[in-house]
Amino acid sequence: MLKRGDLYYPSEEFKKRAWVNDDKIYKEALKDPIGFWGKLAEELFWFEKWKKTFEHDPPYFKWFIGGKINITSNIFSAQGGPASGGEKDWLARRDKPALIWEAEPIQEKNRILTYGELFSEVCKLANALKKLGVKKGDRVGIYLPIVPEVVISMLAVARIGAVHSVVFSAFSPQALKVRLQDTEAKILITADGYYRRGKAINLKQAADEGVNDTKIEKIIVVRRTNSEINWQNGRDFWYEESIKNEDGFCEAEIMDAEDLFFILYTSGSTGKPKGVEHTCGGYAVQTKFTGKWIFDFREEDIFWCTSDPGWITGHTYMIYSSLLNGVTTLIFEGALDSPNPDRWAQIIEKHKITIFYTAPTAIRMFEKYGADVIKKYKFENLRLLGSVGEPIDESAWLWFFNEVGKGRCSFVDTWWQTETGGILISSLPGIGPFKPAHTGLPFPGVNIDIKDGNLVILPPFSPGMLRGIFKNPEKYLETYWSQYGKEVYFTSDGAVRDQNGLIRIIGRVDDVIKVAGHRISTGELEAAIDLHPAVTETAVIGVPDEIKGEVPLAFVVSLKAPDNLKEEIINQIKKEIGPVALPKEVILVEDLPKTRSGKIMRRILRKLFIGEDLGDLSTLANPEVVEKIKEKIQKMENQKGFLIIILDILFVVLGIAILIMGLFTNQETLAQLPSLFKK
Repeated sequence: MLKRGDLYYPSEEFKKRAWVNDDKIYKEALKDPIGFWGKLAEELFWFEKWKKTFEHDPPYFKWFIGGKINITSNIFSAQGGPASGGEKDWLARRDKPALIWEAEPIQEKNRILTYGELFSEVCKLANALKKLGVKKGDRVGIYLPIVPEVVISMLAVARIGAVHSVVFSAFSPQALKVRLQDTEAKILITADGYYRRGKAINLKQAADEGVNDTKIEKIIVVRRTNSEINWQNGRDFWYEESIKNEDGFCEAEIMDAEDLFFILYTSGSTGKPKGVEHTCGGYAVQTKFTGKWIFDFREEDIFWCTSDPGWITGHTYMIYSSLLNGVTTLIFEGALDSPNPDRWAQIIEKHKITIFYTAPTAIRMFEKYGADVIKKYKFENLRLLGSVGEPIDESAWLWFFNEVGKGRCSFVDTWWQTETGGILISSLPGIGPFKPAHTGLPFPGVNIDIKDGNLVILPPFSPGMLRGIFKNPEKYLETYWSQYGKEVYFTSDGAVRDQNGLIRIIGRVDDVIKVAGHRISTGELEAAIDLHPAVTETAVIGVPDEIKGEVPLAFVVSLKAPDNLKEEIINQIKKEIGPVALPKEVILVEDLPKTRSGKIMRRILRKLFIGEDLGDLSTLANPEVVEKIKEKIQKMENQKGFLIIILDILFVVLGIAILIMGLFTNQETLAQLPSLFKK
């Protein structure tokens, strides 16, 4: 069983079979990164080869200048097959499952789409969109839950050279509106609703509110729940009716490598969301090979990425990378622990999942339910595990590796961002090494550095990185290129390297608490607390303090909390970091507020504690926990207030006693009373 601080290497069997198993590739790729990416790009199908591989005009850069491509022509060729492999490969792949869709209601039948069926559906929708007036470069909004149509819609938009902007289905109407206004989309694809934790959610109602004051002219509606919805003739069209009479073939639009491919907005938790721009050529190259090498994709694999298509992980690995590599990908509509805590494990066993890619918050949730919940599952088909979304602590890493991977699966932790388009740091599974809570080495050909504790990316950058912020070049420059100059990309993440060169991500550099002049990372504090065996999950925030400026406050989830857990956590922090990092309070809670993608909403915790307006909670997967935490904080404050009153009374009684004693002893004590009362 792997323990804290241990290094783990792939088995000889895995290493022998892996796509990449020689660490010489790191030096070779970094010696000539432009040539390295250019060589990989040649394995894709291009209508015309590029004339120049890389061009840099800081802070802007381009890849594969003059190259002509369409990403769908590398999943399905111009005639329906993978062009890089030829018609023979297409005949072999055509009847193979591309998508397996698991609905949330257990009694509902799965849907399976083969590559051939997926291609036909994509072309039908592509033709329908063209009839609605969608042209190359037009923006199309997609506001769909996790149903096969979300994949079909993205591929159809890409097929005709339009630009998709996917909006997470749990976002509020206002969040949808902001994104539609910014992109100036004229078409929106949505659904009547979807299922979440046994409830039917009316998505069309949110879409109707969100399109107000936008340029949306037509709405295509997927029928999912058969709920009663508002309908506007002439504007609203059923998806099934729209594609019913369309041809199952649509020629791919020939795109320039640097043409805009999609716009994906950051969540906007710290301000107005930014429309991150990704382009056609570089994204396709990076997406295919980061997936192929990091997940060791094989055509016989059944891959499950638990993200949502509304996030970059859903774009890149749930959809584009898995399909580019010819694997079968599973998509799941519901919550991982609904209706039972082991729903996720049931799905892995039922569909014989071979690669499981999920978030640290999901892993900690599994851990919270306990190993007994999954004791009956063998996970014999699993061969590789992955983590994404935020830094993973050692406790969750080890639990996932030992209990789910059974100590035999390679475990790739991954670092990347919406802006990077794909994974840029992760130990390759055929090389290693893997170490709990350490992400690993930069992907070959990616030049990563750490300056002043800040993770940065150096030229020539990776081909799939963002090219700008939609309609906001000033924000692009200010956010990513102002810290160290126009030639150094600032990630806003803190990081450290160990003696093996493995990178550990500490967390966002803006998630730093300044305690009496000392800079302390909330991620480092959380990692220290999570080492306690009774702790399943932690969120640390900074709160104002009159003396120290800021102090840490820890929210801790523990199902089996010992009576002295708070004291033990304090001792744990003293041991791992030092007394300067001791929290103002340790608050035990049932759960932490999280988005559907698994990110802990620390800003909500901070606002709860200091009494600010919480803002939009529509993105939360568990909004009910907010009120429970609020009650917990209020109770704690009430107890403090009661204690202060008791102390005040005691001081008054003590003062009176001293006064009486002074009257009977000497006047010197009496003279001290004013200062005593002041204290």
